[in-house]
Order: sequence, then structure tokens, then C-alpha cells
Amino acid sequence: MVSVILRKAATGDVKGIHGLLMSGADSGELLPRSLAQIYTHIRDFYVLEGENGNILGCCALSVMWEDVAEVRSLFVDTPLRGQGMGRTLVEAGMDELRKLGVRRVFTLTYQTDFFHALGFALTGKDTLPQKVWADCINCPKFPDCDEIAMDRMID
Repeated sequence: MVSVILRKAATGDVKGIHGLLMSGADSGELLPRSLAQIYTHIRDFYVLEGENGNILGCCALSVMWEDVAEVRSLFVDTPLRGQGMGRTLVEAGMDELRKLGVRRVFTLTYQTDFFHALGFALTGKDTLPQKVWADCINCPKFPDCDEIAMDRMID
């Protein structure tokens, strides 16, 4: 098993996060993010740092409104999958959201089995905050989004 450190991301991690997310985008597992988008949202990110300082996983949890947030840009390097690393990233972010008073978290995803195992359930895209659609305008798949909306309450 590879040794990793879970921590909040710093600006020095942006290029590593970007490279990881672009590999996921290239394989069709998630949507691409630009360097500018990652820099703008760096405070939302948690990372898994490997022994040599490389970024092996990441997840952003973005507050969208008073009591709702979104899980975004979740990706774990292929050799680490199936070891609970994705769960660790999401749960770290949800702990922070809980402290902020966020009660509901949602995601737009292709990985429904993973999120279902974390207690998320399918929901209609029409139940999501309008702020989400501002991001969607810039998406290469807009308006024909094929991602699946899921949400859960934070206890």
C-alpha cells in the first residue's frame, strides 16, 4: 500500500491537481478543469500527497448557497483505487462542511455506485441550486449534460 497524506490543497498543488484531473478527463471519467478554475477554487480542495510530493488524489467541496455544497473534481489515481481513498477525500470535505453549517451536499457524476455507497441518492437536476447552471454554461457538454445528479443530507 502506498503511503499518502491527506491535507488541504495549497497553490503549489495546482499543477499536480490539474494534471490528475486532465488524466481523468482524457479517460472520460470527469469533466476537465482549467488551471484558472483550480486556482480560483484552491481553498475548496483536499489532496492526497504521495511520498515524493506528487498529488495522487483530489476532491473539491464548493459551498453553493447557505446550506448546500457540491462535491466536485473528485479523482484518485488508478493504482490507489479500491483502497478507500475517494471516501477519505469526500468525508474530509464533508466534515468541514458540517462545521460550516452546510446541511446538504450534491454531486453531478458518472460514478453513481461510488456515491451511492457514501449515502448519496439520485435526485433531479431541477432540485439543484441555480448557481450550478452558471458553471454549466461553460461546460463542453452544455446543454446536453449526461452527468447524473445525486445528493445526501449531512448529519
